[in-house]
Amino acid sequence: MISLIVWLIIGGIVGWLAGMVMRDNNGVILNVVVGIVGAAVGGLILAHGDINNSPLTIGTFAVSLLGAMVLLGIVNLVRRGSIRN
Repeated sequence: MISLIVWLIIGGIVGWLAGMVMRDNNGVILNVVVGIVGAAVGGLILAHGDINNSPLTIGTFAVSLLGAMVLLGIVNLVRRGSIRN
C-alpha cells in the first residue's frame, strides 16, 4: 500500500515537472497519470524494466521525468496536432 502512495506522489511530482518543462497546462489528474505512465514507460525503455525494483535516486527520477516528457509530447500531438501552442 505504501508503494502505491509513493508512486502517486512521485508520479504527481514528475508529471508536474514535465508539464512545466513542456510548458503545458494540464490538470493535476492528467499530470499524475502522465507521471506514472511516463515513469513506467521510461523505466521499460531506458532501465530495461528494472526501475520498479530500483530505489528512488537521481537517475531513476531523471528516467521517470524523461519518460513523462516524451509521453506528454505524444499526448499533445494527439490532442492538438502540435507539441506546443
